[in-house]
Amino acid sequence: MKLTAYSNYALRSLQLAALKSPDLIRVDDVVQVHGLARAHIVKIVHELGRAGYLETQRGRGGGFRLAKPAKDVIIGDVVRLTEGPLDLVECFNPASNTCPLIGICKLSHALQKATRAFMAVLDDLTLADIAANRGELLARIAPLEEGIVAPMRKAR
Repeated sequence: MKLTAYSNYALRSLQLAALKSPDLIRVDDVVQVHGLARAHIVKIVHELGRAGYLETQRGRGGGFRLAKPAKDVIIGDVVRLTEGPLDLVECFNPASNTCPLIGICKLSHALQKATRAFMAVLDDLTLADIAANRGELLARIAPLEEGIVAPMRKAR
């Protein structure tokens, strides 16, 4: 399974907000730490704000922060928001399926089971969990925030 870069950036934005909570985070903070395109982060922050995950503040001195406690943000829910339906193969979507094996294909059943297992793991994971090693994470990003080290070009 592979998540889109959009989901990855959304999770990284939320994680940084959790690490810096309750302070406001600027879009440029996410851009600098993770070496991402500003336009992508603006779009992500907007969507996460509309979904109730982030509280945004416009204008000079503005930014964003978590709208609810990190322990209440379920990673599986964020992935569902940013990914939409996880249609790994054509037959997962009845509206576009052209496969004649629908309903009897063991591969399809196995992939559905794998998708459910993948999402079950993410449903057991909260934003608090992925920010739990706060000290280590903040130490790792400190040089990036100060501009001492060139930021990563691709989020991992």
